[in-house]
Amino acid sequence: MYTAFAAVYDRLMQNVDYAGWAEYYAHLLRKCGVEGGPVCECACGTGSLTIPLRLLGYQMTGVDLSQDMLSVALGKARDAGMQIPFVRQDMRRLRLHKRQNAILCTCDGLNYLTKPDQARAFLKSAYQALRPGGALIFDLSTPYKLQNTLGDQTLGSLEEDIAYIWQNAWNPRDHTVSMRLSIFVRQPDGSYARLEENQTQRAHSREELTQYLQETGFEDVRFYGDRTLRAPGEKCPRWHVSAIRPKEKHR
Repeated sequence: MYTAFAAVYDRLMQNVDYAGWAEYYAHLLRKCGVEGGPVCECACGTGSLTIPLRLLGYQMTGVDLSQDMLSVALGKARDAGMQIPFVRQDMRRLRLHKRQNAILCTCDGLNYLTKPDQARAFLKSAYQALRPGGALIFDLSTPYKLQNTLGDQTLGSLEEDIAYIWQNAWNPRDHTVSMRLSIFVRQPDGSYARLEENQTQRAHSREELTQYLQETGFEDVRFYGDRTLRAPGEKCPRWHVSAIRPKEKHR
């Protein structure tokens, strides 16, 4: 995923308040007892959240499956004068050099795990990568958003140098939305290059996620609304979820 348009991804996402997201994640980390130390962000993409979290004092590692996205992230970190490890890994099989104070999975990363077994594999991998007492925090688009806001909709945007058409199709049998993006990027000679990207996201239910987390061994599972500390409403577009790996009991 994201190989065709890694170079234009940040251009498409330029209106996202990543600094605000980083502040919110820092607040959740503190709420989970994580004040600093090593933190791994899974599905980090081009590092737009990894870098501001590093500025807030966390020892960040970025993990993503797309080498193209990681290359952009590495360049951005260097331009900012930072040395952040950006590692190509499947987040369902994390291999980190030491246990982390926190594992993050941001910007719909969990939605791209379209099978229950894939979600379970990530949660198990994150559990093993955490120190006892460490926190797993992730966000994802809700079933309401995927079915009612994105599902069976055609969206679009037109600007002077870039445009896109975003066609979606909701599949009620497996609770997924298939997304086809056609992106048009203006070239120096005035012509447009067309990029095509096909993606699928799954609507994981709150009950499923809670079950998977508890089966894995996580405790203190909490759901929050879109960048709030309040419980999510019925039509909330995004959930933020936190869970804790229990501390080891001394005999």
